[in-house]
Amino acid sequence: MLTSTTPEDLAEAGPGQGGAYRCWAVAYPLHETSSILLGSHDATSPRLALRWLRERTRNVTDQLDMAYAQPGRCWLKDEREHERALTYLITGTAYQLTLHDENTRYVLVTYPPGVTS
Repeated sequence: MLTSTTPEDLAEAGPGQGGAYRCWAVAYPLHETSSILLGSHDATSPRLALRWLRERTRNVTDQLDMAYAQPGRCWLKDEREHERALTYLITGTAYQLTLHDENTRYVLVTYPPGVTS
């Protein structure tokens, strides 16, 4: 189910409870004033947060035309970049992946406990 949300709603949500790694994916349609929350998740470890990010990236790229899906598919195969993302999360830094097509920008983010976005 798709629900509408704003960046302010995401900021108010803040980090997950109990030291969770907060993950979310949002679509920003071109020429629209509100965004669409595609999913969110609280992961108990940086590896599980990265796993969620990979799964959600796969979901997004599966729905894009081939040309627009290519950057996401390359990211899914890039083990070095996954290790970089994991290092960011372990050291307390958020990680963001942005994909787009002609009408929408897709932002996928995961951040460690204590980081608000």
